[in-house]
Parts: sequence; structure tokens; C-alpha cells
Amino acid sequence: MDPRDATPVAVAVVEHAGAVLIGRRPEGAPLAGYWEFPGGKVRDRESADEAAQRECLEETGMKIHIERTCAVVEHDYAHGTVRLHFFLARPRDPDQPPRAPFRWVPIAQLDEYRFPAANAAVLRELNSPSG
Repeated sequence: MDPRDATPVAVAVVEHAGAVLIGRRPEGAPLAGYWEFPGGKVRDRESADEAAQRECLEETGMKIHIERTCAVVEHDYAHGTVRLHFFLARPRDPDQPPRAPFRWVPIAQLDEYRFPAANAAVLRELNSPSG
């Protein structure tokens, strides 16, 4: 498949105090019921890291600081092919609570949540001793 056919998606893996920000996908959405990090489609003339910051603010109400790229993953789902740009980020105000359905979950407990398949590499990195 031509990489230009994949929908670019930016994802913020927001970490603070050994926990990450995740939310459950709503009913009626693709992958409903799965848990995810904040993120969404990259707009025209927007970089992936800008999209991750914008999507996190829109979905959680939280401003973030991007630290680095975690991974770029291309994945085929039934609803289409996506190119996911995962960014490790930190909250600008760690005391600000996220907007529902997002919440802080300890990294050590992430294996108790069902994530979309394309998140596997990032979840492994988070759970590694050096992650």
C-alpha cells in the first residue's frame, strides 16, 4: 500500500508520575469500547506534533509539552489504514484533572485495558524497564 493512502493520526502518550492519560472510545465509533490515548487526524498544513497537542487539548482540556516521538506505526483496520504518530508528552499543569472519559491510569495497570492493535509497540515500550 502507498503510505500516502494511510490517514495520518497523531497520538499523545501523556505521562505523569508513573501514570498515563487514557480514555474509552464511545459507542458508535470505530473500535468502540477500546481504550486509547488522546489523539486524532492530522489536518492539512499541521505537523503531527501540533496535531497531538491540539487533539489532547480538544479531548481532555489539557495542554501538553511534547518530549519526543515514541513510534510511527502503520496499521490496517477494517475501517481504513492509519499511520499513527505516537508522541511522549507531559502535562503543562499536572494538577489539572482531565475531561471525561479520559483519566490517569498507572502504567503498571495498562495490561488490564483493551487497546487497539496498533498501540502494541507503544504499550511494550511503556512497560519496559527503560520506558
